[in-house]
Amino acid sequence: MAHFLESERLYLRAVEESDLTDNYVAWMNDPQINQFMETWHFPHGKENIRAYIKSHYDDRDEPFFAMILKDGMDHIGNLKLGPINWIHRNADISVFIGKKDLWGKGYATEAIKLITEYAFKKLGLHKVKSGIYSLNMGSIKAFERAGFNIEAILPSHVFFEGRWLNLYLMGKINV
Repeated sequence: MAHFLESERLYLRAVEESDLTDNYVAWMNDPQINQFMETWHFPHGKENIRAYIKSHYDDRDEPFFAMILKDGMDHIGNLKLGPINWIHRNADISVFIGKKDLWGKGYATEAIKLITEYAFKKLGLHKVKSGIYSLNMGSIKAFERAGFNIEAILPSHVFFEGRWLNLYLMGKINV
């Protein structure tokens, strides 16, 4: 994937096999990090993560990015745009920060803004959106700071830790 995006503190580039470190595997299996990701239902080893990275490398319909700190070049998390619906010109955004000491420092917001600008200006998309568990206040705030609005709340939509939670549908339109 030739995508390479840059903001004040981050680079976004394709996730590569070299990103598949023990830390990455630990992120994907840490219940605090992955609790609001749909991948939390299954354990992750290097081989299934490697297969996912390979299947999304240079994927036009679901570009998969590593979030890299400019200062130190650390891989701190991932962001995915997609699946992209080219007919209706919209796509989902999903993001996670694996390094817990960087939570709440604005990196997710910065990455969301960067990928949204890319989606609108380079790909010509009309709308980007995300579905967020109601307990995931960090993501809700990150998307709001990136200019997204809560468009709908789906009551009792996801089952989480023995109870039903609402799902917030957040979106931003290219105006």
